[in-house]
Amino acid sequence: MTKKEIFEKLEELKLDKAEYRIVGDASIVCHGLLKETNEIEIETNHSFQQDGFLCSLKKIEGESDEIKGYFFETIKNCLLKKKNANNINDKSLIKKMELYLDCQDTYQYERKLRKQGITYIGGVDEVGRGPLVGPVVAACCILPEKFDLDGLTDSKKLSEKKREYYFEEIKKQAISYGIGIVDEKRIDEINIYEATKEAMIQAINNCKIKPEHVLTDAMKLDIDIPLTPIVKGDLRSITISAASVLAKVTRDRMLLELDQKYPMYDFKKNVGYPTKKHLEAIEQYGIIPEHRRSYGPVKNYLEKYAENKKED
Repeated sequence: MTKKEIFEKLEELKLDKAEYRIVGDASIVCHGLLKETNEIEIETNHSFQQDGFLCSLKKIEGESDEIKGYFFETIKNCLLKKKNANNINDKSLIKKMELYLDCQDTYQYERKLRKQGITYIGGVDEVGRGPLVGPVVAACCILPEKFDLDGLTDSKKLSEKKREYYFEEIKKQAISYGIGIVDEKRIDEINIYEATKEAMIQAINNCKIKPEHVLTDAMKLDIDIPLTPIVKGDLRSITISAASVLAKVTRDRMLLELDQKYPMYDFKKNVGYPTKKHLEAIEQYGIIPEHRRSYGPVKNYLEKYAENKKED
């Protein structure tokens, strides 16, 4: 019985595919978090062959819906059972289920804070830790309680066209936002991790309204504001998602200007990351002032250049 057949049956029974999963590891398979197989393998009391797949069945307690001997329940209950089983082999699956559930409600962190009487919640994220050229850019964004922008998520998962649209909409709807920029010279001086924190603090300080609480994408900051770091926060928190779009579009536009000045490096497409074309351009044309000299490929080029000068 394939995933397609199972989902067709769910539709026939008018069950919400987003709410119902096969019990056991197969719940992850059907959701699509594990895409390597169509096999249905459920922790079992017995097993049999059907349609060429090994099918294992286990009846569950509590409310469920049966489809041809397969028992379904909500992903929340599935997660609870996995946690209660306390099987070390389930840790990866549990994390994936938790992330999936969190991503269905990206306002949950903001709601909890507002219930505590907090109004100005600043989401903070950065872009540009990996590129060989240009600054690291951070944004802090404070959204209104009734903010709603369908489809907004981590900027890396959005097309350029959608990012540009969301960028303008976020600026229109935001209570306040700030941008922080730390250039390549400062990155070389203090390292990218510390530069990222500087950019984030700049972004917070550049907000016209000071946040009462800050949410970050797993980054701890030395600030005088209560802070909650959230693992994969750019997916789990709508406010951090908004900040990621502001930072991404701001930096991409800066690299577009750099591309017009140095078209041979293809910054318009690679935004400074070490693509094959970018690395080949370094070998052919050398580096530019905006390159980060502490980063491997650039550092290697400089060392090789210095060695060649000695030999000459």
